[in-house]
Amino acid sequence: MTSFANRQHTVNTPPSGAAPRTPAGDAFSGLVIRVFRLSGMLADEGDALARPAGQTTARWQVLAAVEDEPSSVADIARVLGLARQSVQRVADALESGGFVRYEDNPRHRRARLVAPTATGHETLRAIQAVQRPWADAIGSRIGSRDLERVNGLLDRVMTAVEAAAAARVTDEGRG
Repeated sequence: MTSFANRQHTVNTPPSGAAPRTPAGDAFSGLVIRVFRLSGMLADEGDALARPAGQTTARWQVLAAVEDEPSSVADIARVLGLARQSVQRVADALESGGFVRYEDNPRHRRARLVAPTATGHETLRAIQAVQRPWADAIGSRIGSRDLERVNGLLDRVMTAVEAAAAARVTDEGRG
């Protein structure tokens, strides 16, 4: 994958008069490119795994988010790191297909809860049945120890990005 980083010269070249990135900034930018690429690959694989059950990665994610307990669209969006509006569209499509239902939310009159139906649970189990051996095969190629290290590193990256986003929002609020 070293050639992949070399093809990113337009990303790595600072504009005229700008200071170049630090080695840490270059390494982080390389990680971001790889994570974006991996995200696309995982979405494609998720679609392939969910397709036999008549679903997509997006629908699978929402079904999985409410598997254990009903949640509001806003809560699902927060957990998945997605826009509330996109989760609302998916939840509405799942409801019209009979995979979820909306329930009253005792904590909020207007923010109804999304809950899986029996069909939704059955569909999710079908997807999980094909996902399990897929994950086991890929996980065994990489190794649980390395994957646990990467998970820890990604947790640190997410915390750092969340802190930077919070600081940006605070700065924008002052300006």
